[in-house]
Amino acid sequence: MRTLPLFLTEEHFCSYLEGELARSVFVHPSCPMSPLLYGYLIGQGFRRSGDDVYKPDCRHCAACLSARLPVLDFKPSRSQKRCLERNRETQVQIKPAVFEQAHYDLYLRYQDVRHSGGDMARSGPEEYMGFLGSSWSDTLFVEFSIQGRLAALAVVDQMENAWSAVYTFFDPDFAEYSPGVYAVLWQIEQAKLTGREFLYLGFWIQACKKMAYKSQYQPMQCLLDKRWMPMPC
Repeated sequence: MRTLPLFLTEEHFCSYLEGELARSVFVHPSCPMSPLLYGYLIGQGFRRSGDDVYKPDCRHCAACLSARLPVLDFKPSRSQKRCLERNRETQVQIKPAVFEQAHYDLYLRYQDVRHSGGDMARSGPEEYMGFLGSSWSDTLFVEFSIQGRLAALAVVDQMENAWSAVYTFFDPDFAEYSPGVYAVLWQIEQAKLTGREFLYLGFWIQACKKMAYKSQYQPMQCLLDKRWMPMPC
């Protein structure tokens, strides 16, 4: 593995844990990135946002733990089985990661209802694609349609040995179908069918409700002291 050029951000207020200061280490943009290299880096706790590849490197906090699921070992819980049953007629279509107005409108609606007041609710088309798309990653936009209407979109990165769940957003009108849960369950099954070993789910933060849900997918592993360990760590 060659040496990677890295840079460290300044400290800023953490968006997940109140009262904490956060900072991140980024792979320098001068480094040519590829799905193969990213497949190695994601196993070391890195994550992408747009073209940027980063991981937390906070001075006084280590609450953000990278989480992944060995897909062959996954067994759905009772509530996850009910979610699968509710979505028996949900239609799925895999598309390339390019801008579509319907996707963008859904994204803004989701942000406005679920994260009103946040910066992402004011994202323009370029910012939206700059967050979810990438010039180097092998990314899919996966549509989930219910009753003929676009209900959710999952953004998925493909690597040789894994899939990575980048982001999912959905129409709040279909919340009763648990589209976010169904999107993860679908990705687990598809990763398995395509011969991948893991589904990466980003960072798990036990004290943060909007991140702690990932522990519902078992047997989850998290990265602690450079070793992948069973959750809870």
